Amino acid sequence: MHGELLKLGINVSQSTVSKYIVRRRKPPSQTWRTFLENHLRQLVSVDFFVVPTVGFKLLFVFLVLAHERRRVLHFNVAEHPTAGWTATQIAQAFPWDTAPRYLLRDRDCIYGDAFGRQLANLHITEVPTAPRSPWQTPYVERLIGSVRRECLDHIVVINESSLRRTLKSFFLYYHDSRCHLALNKDSPETREVQPPDKGIIIEIPRVGGLHHRYERRAA
Repeated sequence: MHGELLKLGINVSQSTVSKYIVRRRKPPSQTWRTFLENHLRQLVSVDFFVVPTVGFKLLFVFLVLAHERRRVLHFNVAEHPTAGWTATQIAQAFPWDTAPRYLLRDRDCIYGDAFGRQLANLHITEVPTAPRSPWQTPYVERLIGSVRRECLDHIVVINESSLRRTLKSFFLYYHDSRCHLALNKDSPETREVQPPDKGIIIEIPRVGGLHHRYERRAA
């Protein structure tokens, strides 16, 4: 615009012209949230969190979460996880042709060369987040918070096998019973609506009685 004015013999400063230019309210490229929403069906997130045992050992839990229906595709527990162990977990999470297009992770040093090679073999594009930016992996961070608040904060972990059993039980409840705000109050495994004519309401204990599923059954 300033150049056109100069060509017309109108001498004004560039700053005078620039103040009349319409400013973009949004960045020209998509935001991080837009990226997550646009690729919802093609994205998974991975992360670790730490669980102390009754004997003061630290166990590491590895999670693989599919964004679309908030399904936990895979989890495992280890006291001393390595890059090779983590790469093996990815191979177990995506057998045959089930690999997603993108994998979102933080910049933990546990994701080494072996992990990157495994992703390349599965044709998965690795998307590391910015340093110290847990908000860029919101779905898996929210899942970890739910696991802690709704399960692990209420029990004492004995060892690896007990933690693995507890998490398996919780994730079964999480998938087929727990309602999610992000899924319009549905569970990852869709639950049918049961009208009153289906019978009376009963409660079914889940996760050792820590939670319950409510259903209608004929009287």
